[in-house]
Amino acid sequence: MDMASIEFVTLDVADITAANRFYTAAFGLDTQLRLRASEAPTSGFRGFTLALTVSQPANVDSLINAALEAGATTLKPATKSLWGYGGVVQAPDGAIWKVATSAKKDTGPASKQIDEFVVLLGVADVAASKKFYVDQGLAVGKSFGRMYVEFASSPVKLALYKRRALAKDLGVSPEGTGSHRLTIGGGAFTDPDGFAWETASLAATP
Repeated sequence: MDMASIEFVTLDVADITAANRFYTAAFGLDTQLRLRASEAPTSGFRGFTLALTVSQPANVDSLINAALEAGATTLKPATKSLWGYGGVVQAPDGAIWKVATSAKKDTGPASKQIDEFVVLLGVADVAASKKFYVDQGLAVGKSFGRMYVEFASSPVKLALYKRRALAKDLGVSPEGTGSHRLTIGGGAFTDPDGFAWETASLAATP
């Protein structure tokens, strides 16, 4: 497997039919997101967020409003900040989603077009996890010391953030135990923080 290529992520959900209905209505995600039935125990923060990057604030609102109408709950309402505009919601299956843009003004009609799909892992030691992933063959795209690392992977982008800082950014407590209920498609290993990777041949079907 080419480690520059992360094809999809798989979420463990209790009810595949309900989760599929939600994600189709909310985000229209297709190949990058897969679902698998699982009752794996988990409690509190699962240590990651799935982030959708879009081109303008109106698109943030379109996606967040669609998610809320489909059954998501608000963790952080969409607001302006120094870096742009964004908000955070929690899907009915418990996964946390962030929708954001670096743009501060709209430049066209609102749409639900997603420019980038990012899996952002909250890790104990960014430098150690960065080295682990570089050793696996991923190339670093951006790096901000021991706080944040973004890899040059596609079609799903991988990024690392300190777990406590990520939880704060999402508006949740950093405490959590049990399964991450997330598997990343692009290899066959488990990283230092317990996030599992699988090859495409082992993956659940969309």
